[in-house]
Amino acid sequence: MRRTALVVMLLVLVTGACADPAPPPPEPPVGEGVVLTSPVAPVAAPTPTTPAPPPGLTEADVEAGLLSRDVPQSGNGVLVPVPGSVPAPGPGRVRTVRVEVEEGLPVDGARFADFALAVLNDPRGWGAGGTMSFARTDSADAEIHLVLATPDTSRRLCRPLETYGKLSCRTGDRAVLTHYRWVNATEEYAADPTGYRRYVVNHEVGHALGHGHQRCPGPGRPAPVMQQQTLGLDGCATNSWPHP
Repeated sequence: MRRTALVVMLLVLVTGACADPAPPPPEPPVGEGVVLTSPVAPVAAPTPTTPAPPPGLTEADVEAGLLSRDVPQSGNGVLVPVPGSVPAPGPGRVRTVRVEVEEGLPVDGARFADFALAVLNDPRGWGAGGTMSFARTDSADAEIHLVLATPDTSRRLCRPLETYGKLSCRTGDRAVLTHYRWVNATEEYAADPTGYRRYVVNHEVGHALGHGHQRCPGPGRPAPVMQQQTLGLDGCATNSWPHP
């Protein structure tokens, strides 16, 4: 009996030692199929940043075309048209504008032109209510030539009107803006140079459209855009628009 039990125990030990081991884990598939792995959190794309304006300039200066706050007193007098054309965006009579910048001014002509046309085609501008719209052209046949020039050149273009190089004017089909004020604005607009720039574009183009000067209608009221706000407000509040 004891011998039989011993034989049985030996058979059990031998059988366990010869048993197949547990099968290995399957190899991952190889080839062009997609191997599923643990999900990976997506990496956020970097947020685009707006480059800082050049030293001494604000974003508003850059939008108005300034490359520097330097104001050269004189230039060579050559007026260079901003190339290209932009159709009128609205209904009504189309008025064509050629934008010219004196050669050598530290001004981005394309940005200056974009700023000026945006002012003229603003809903508060001369075309309010769809009465007219402004198209930009580089053709010499344009109805209005909007000029940005050095103080000396603008003074010469505006004669016999005396501007001292610090005032803008309309002469013939030219609306002449002095670079001096495009950079420095006026005391009344010291905190809002963009407001001044809008005003002077609308004022001088207003002359080219046949509008004369107006007076302040009363203390505290918005100054008409055709008031000579550059010479003082006479109690009115600053206003850049024909139809505010």
